[in-house]
Amino acid sequence: MGNVLVRFDPELFMDRYSLTGEDRKLIRNEVFRSVEWTMLDRGVIDEEIAEQRILPRLPEHLHDAARGLIEKWDDPIVPVEGMLELLQALKAKGYRLYLLSNAATRQPIYWARAEASKLMDGALISAEVKLLKPDPQIYRTFLHKFDLRPEECVFIDDTPINVEGALYENMAGIVFNMDVPALAESLRALGVE
Repeated sequence: MGNVLVRFDPELFMDRYSLTGEDRKLIRNEVFRSVEWTMLDRGVIDEEIAEQRILPRLPEHLHDAARGLIEKWDDPIVPVEGMLELLQALKAKGYRLYLLSNAATRQPIYWARAEASKLMDGALISAEVKLLKPDPQIYRTFLHKFDLRPEECVFIDDTPINVEGALYENMAGIVFNMDVPALAESLRALGVE
């Protein structure tokens, strides 16, 4: 979802709190780049535990911002320009669309607010299955859950190692670099018209 369907930009999220300089750097490193963030995505801790572990590492004046970012990191939801139109075109041609996202248990709440969610035939959130991309088991779980054949799937992600994981599971894969026309061309090259 992040940086494919909607922008995942911690800088944008931090703007809500007018964070600057060292405060911004601390929040970036102690929240968004923390082991707890990964653990949230894996579904092995919840937001409350993440806060209990992260807040002691931050000065007290940053606690409210850190709490807000952990609990509501998705504000604002900014769609990737042109992606919705591409998805609508694919859907109109009869393609099934699915989401496989490394995200915390609250993701479905945020996801429902994204316009692209209405076009999806299904979604698998990493925290629900306690696995993260690029673990091979998450791709297998995804394929099994939706009764998909890997050779009929094209996996799109902004992280090369996640695409590599899909390739190992016999799916076609495309690394997305925020360029929707280039993505459409890559899809055409794979026979997705």
